[in-house]
Amino acid sequence: MILLVRRPTIAGVHIVVVEDQQRMRELVCSYLTESGLSATGCADAESALIAIGDRDADAVVLDLMLPGMSGLTMCRTLRKLGNDIPILMLTARGSVAERVQGLEAGADDYLIKPFALEELLARVRAITRRREPTSAALVAGDVVLDPQSRRVTVAGMPAKLSRREFAVLQTLMSPPGRVVSRLRLLDEVWDEETDLRSNAIEVHLSRVRHQLESSTNVQITTLRGVGYRLDVRR
Repeated sequence: MILLVRRPTIAGVHIVVVEDQQRMRELVCSYLTESGLSATGCADAESALIAIGDRDADAVVLDLMLPGMSGLTMCRTLRKLGNDIPILMLTARGSVAERVQGLEAGADDYLIKPFALEELLARVRAITRRREPTSAALVAGDVVLDPQSRRVTVAGMPAKLSRREFAVLQTLMSPPGRVVSRLRLLDEVWDEETDLRSNAIEVHLSRVRHQLESSTNVQITTLRGVGYRLDVRR
């Protein structure tokens, strides 16, 4: 079942909310709408995938526990389809292992139930905030990143990066060789909406490193206690 929430005239951002509990789904949709966004509420992953495909959605608020297809499976499905829509995952489970599992599946952020609606709105706005594109492509060795087309090639071959992984690599390449602290990554990529003690940074860096494995001369170096650096071997 899909619940369509009236779009306010000032709406510019559309969110798909996937939550099987009707009261919670309607509450989140109503709050987002009252805050100047618009929302489509879905009770299951199958209808949510249809809703995302039918319209130009800007982000997904996705409950982990759903009837039928789980939120984790839906997240993986979207990423396998090449859809990099920002995903905020909701979970009643707060263990580190489960949060890491969600991030590795392709989620951009997570929020533990119960949560404040104000925090949910702040996180939705953060994951939908677009980085201002620059006109020139960034080049480091055989790695080329084009901010306008949001494409990355490694040794001449296209790399598949999520929106947040792209932002991590872009930060490390601006310029290459610069040491980037965890605090700076949180500020530029996560907009400070995740905890400094979280291992979200390491999870995303691991995925970026995996995409750079085919490079002949570029690697990410971890400087313990300092930060990270994109090195180009001569």
